[in-house]
Amino acid sequence: MFSASQSSKAQFLDKARQAREERRELKERERAAVQVQALIRRFLCRCRLQREIRREVEDFFGANESGSSKRSALSVFRIARKLLFVFNQKEDKERFEKLCRCILNSMDVENEPKVWYVSLALSKDLTLLWIKQIKDILWFCCEFLKQLKPDILQDSRLVNLHLTMLVTFTDTSTWKILRGKGETLRPAMNHICANIMGHLNQKGFYSVLQILLTNGLARSRPSLSKGSLTAIFSLALRPVVAAQFSDNLLRSFLIHVMSVPAIMTHLATLTPERLAVIESHDLFHKFILFLSREAQCRDVCVCLEGSHTLCLLGNLVYLGSLNDKVLEEETAHFVGVLIHMLSYCQKYVSQKKSNLTHWHPVLGWFSQTVDYGLNESMPLLTKQLQHLWGVHMIRILFSDVLSKKLLENQEIAQLPTQPVSPQNSLPMKNLFKRAFQKSASVRNILKPVGGKRVDSAEVQKVCSICVLYQTTLTTLTQIRLQILTGLTYLDDLLPKLWAFICELGPQGGLKLFLECLSNDTEESKRLLAMLMLFCDCSRHLITILDDIEVYEEQISFKLEELVTISSFLNSFVFKMIWDGIVENARGETLELFHSVHGWLMVLYERDCRRRFAPEDHWLRKDLKPSVLFQELDKDKKRAQLLLQYIPHVIPHKNRVLLFRNMVTKEKEKLGLVETSSASPHVTHITIRRSRMLEDGYEQLRQLSQNAMKGVIRVKFVNDLGVDEAGIDQDGVFKEFLEEIIKKVFDPALNLFKTTSGDERLYPSPTSYIHENYLQLFEFVGKMLGKAVYEGIVVDVPFASFFLSQLLGHHHSVFYSSVDELPSLDSEFYKNLTSIKRYDGDISDLGLTLSYDEDVMGQLVCHELVPGGKTIPVTNENKISYIHLMAHFRMHTQIKNQTAALISGFRSIIKPEWIRMFSAPELQRLISGDNAEIDLEDLKKHTVYYGGFHGSHRVIIWLWDILANDFSPEERAMFLKFVTSCSRPPLLGFAYLKPPFSIRCVEVSDDQDTGDTLGSVLRGFFTIRKKEPGGRLPTSSTCFNLLKLPNYSKKSILREKLRYAISMNTGFELS
Repeated sequence: MFSASQSSKAQFLDKARQAREERRELKERERAAVQVQALIRRFLCRCRLQREIRREVEDFFGANESGSSKRSALSVFRIARKLLFVFNQKEDKERFEKLCRCILNSMDVENEPKVWYVSLALSKDLTLLWIKQIKDILWFCCEFLKQLKPDILQDSRLVNLHLTMLVTFTDTSTWKILRGKGETLRPAMNHICANIMGHLNQKGFYSVLQILLTNGLARSRPSLSKGSLTAIFSLALRPVVAAQFSDNLLRSFLIHVMSVPAIMTHLATLTPERLAVIESHDLFHKFILFLSREAQCRDVCVCLEGSHTLCLLGNLVYLGSLNDKVLEEETAHFVGVLIHMLSYCQKYVSQKKSNLTHWHPVLGWFSQTVDYGLNESMPLLTKQLQHLWGVHMIRILFSDVLSKKLLENQEIAQLPTQPVSPQNSLPMKNLFKRAFQKSASVRNILKPVGGKRVDSAEVQKVCSICVLYQTTLTTLTQIRLQILTGLTYLDDLLPKLWAFICELGPQGGLKLFLECLSNDTEESKRLLAMLMLFCDCSRHLITILDDIEVYEEQISFKLEELVTISSFLNSFVFKMIWDGIVENARGETLELFHSVHGWLMVLYERDCRRRFAPEDHWLRKDLKPSVLFQELDKDKKRAQLLLQYIPHVIPHKNRVLLFRNMVTKEKEKLGLVETSSASPHVTHITIRRSRMLEDGYEQLRQLSQNAMKGVIRVKFVNDLGVDEAGIDQDGVFKEFLEEIIKKVFDPALNLFKTTSGDERLYPSPTSYIHENYLQLFEFVGKMLGKAVYEGIVVDVPFASFFLSQLLGHHHSVFYSSVDELPSLDSEFYKNLTSIKRYDGDISDLGLTLSYDEDVMGQLVCHELVPGGKTIPVTNENKISYIHLMAHFRMHTQIKNQTAALISGFRSIIKPEWIRMFSAPELQRLISGDNAEIDLEDLKKHTVYYGGFHGSHRVIIWLWDILANDFSPEERAMFLKFVTSCSRPPLLGFAYLKPPFSIRCVEVSDDQDTGDTLGSVLRGFFTIRKKEPGGRLPTSSTCFNLLKLPNYSKKSILREKLRYAISMNTGFELS
């Protein structure tokens, strides 16, 4: 009973609760419905009002366009208020355009003040409202300008409209209301304009102009018209002029306007009058003074970041090139600003490609993205930057130096000497005058003399300019060659800079610069930057000058100056290495070393090719070879660096000795030297004399690298298939090697060709006709390497350019194919350099970037670049044509053959072993010394057999004939007759293997069975079986053995020996 009543009560309460919930939800829904309805009604009401207002606006402008009556300014003001009340940028674009046109039309009406829109500014009640309205209208104009694309025709019209609005209402000059009596109102109106301009500036007016300028100008062809560009620039200038060039507005102008890519170039092209305005306001001067304060310059750079800082730099450089007066007066500030901006850009320049870098056409790998517009503008930006190293600006910066006349030595005596007054203080523009007061003739200053204080004002200015150009070189990495070419264009700049360097410090340049290396002061860094710039520019100049220009015309540097400079560089690099500076060098010090070393090596290689320096000029007298060798044995770093960078300071014979020691050490390491406990592995090969090359190639090419370096014994088989007599103790292998080399280098085989003129060897371009020609070249390389490895000199004269390739010099960035071309074809070189000197239009000659060659009766056209046969040679590309042609003849044509030969050669001879030799020295290593034969040395190291001895009369006659009766050419023929090479070994005859021997013989070679007790006694006591007068001397070149009959008279010996060497009757195996 109770449970039932409790259950019904619970149900009742539940129903009551549900009913309350439903009533509450109903009320909530009703309230929400009312709220939604209110919102909808409000929205619909607002839409209706907007439609009505827009309809009213359209009716207003429709009536205005029909021209029925001129609208009063008040009506325009009211309709504008309504439009601005409902303004939506997307929907009301056309209505706003009509409003702007209506306002501008009202300003053009003559003599109707009530129509002029600006007249409302004079109304006491409406002034503030009008100012508020015009500010809003002008800012909406700015908003539209941000979105418009000037390259679209419709947009370009709107750009003009909005710019006209801005131009009209930010300056009172076109307001008709101020004419006549209204002139008294001008100050008040100017104040209103300043107020409007201030409002726009606060809102970001300069950012709007920057976007518009970038959209219109940052492209290959500008899309802004002359009128638009004039308007934009006038608008940009107004706030700056109005604020009397305040720092704040100068900063905005620099950041937003002067950083637009190549804007100054576009102004000069489209509206040069604006440049005149810039000059009239002395803006360039003000920019430089503003940026010369380091904090402000840093602030501007940080705002712009890397790419746009470079654009600002380009515009400033361009303005500088137009303002000579400012440039002369503010050289120090101008240079300082550019250094700061370039250094800032350098922070973004990266050494290599990575995921965080992007390619920049001027700066290289760059840690910022480069937008499309900037990429499009790069050619114009580069042209602006070129003014910095152009002749005009260099003449201004170095004006006093370049105005000096270069006097020759004979004119020196006529010059009155004037003491240098320390009181002579010069204005900033006289940059170098005092720096060169001691050098009336730069050509007379060849050695460091010292005497100029490094803390003097003129030295500091010179250093600043050098720092500027050095920073430019390290920042603008992709146009580095352009910069160097510009800096070397004036022939007398570098010699005078060298004269200046010579005058620095108490004792002259070298000591000062070595001290700078140990001082980490700003002054030291600036001095070292000057040296580095001199080296970079001079190296570039000498690299691009040909031999005629260097040796005969002596452009820029006299040969005597090159001698002095090279001596300075040699000492500087030596000291940097030997004093341990290079070991720990980082950053700028390492860059300086590479710069100085690069210039030194260019001079050294030029001297190796054609001498300008005296004998032993490159050696260091204070370096004892024994000390160096000891340090090398102890693996001292400085000794290794010396050998790596400047081996030429060590005498050549010591380097050859070092090379032979390196070979000996390797032989010991590989177990190729016979010791008391072990004998080296011997490789035996059998060679048919009739097929010497084929057999040698087949048997030796299979050998491993170490086997090729080891002992190889040769057994010859004659034409009948019978083994020849004779046991090879290196002698037979020497003959085999000489014969192989003689065959492969024979031009008739067409593996190698000879150069025209001096007939030196290089790989034949048509050697590909041989089957397996690359394997053959590799084999030749191994044979040549084996000869050098064993110290066997072979008479193979190589062309200089080919030796350079063997040394790997052609991979150097300073290598010039044109310089090496005379060693291939001197006539072809003359023809090419005549093109370089051709004064007329080179295109008249009908040349193309191709090379026609007669290949086995067929004319083959080789294109020097893709599509080269259709590209004409012009005055612009003729230098490229010369270099391409030289590169093709000496590298491209024989690239595969050379690579194969070098591969074979380096499998025997390590590249680092021969890196210490120049090209002529490598030739001497291969073919022996080209010096006079030292007969005393040969006599000292001669071994006698068959009864001969040093006091034997035939031997005395022989040495007397060689010394007094034979010419140097005949002595060389004698040496070739006995050893197969006309040149003595590099280290003297002590290193001739086997040693030179003379044997007394009684019978002809075919009857000779060797020495017997009787033959030795007869030879010793000069007892002859029969008179040998009819027989000739013979030789066994494989043993370096001269077989000499026991002649009875000196005259017979002289006659027979001369005949034998001229007929070359040796080359027989004993």
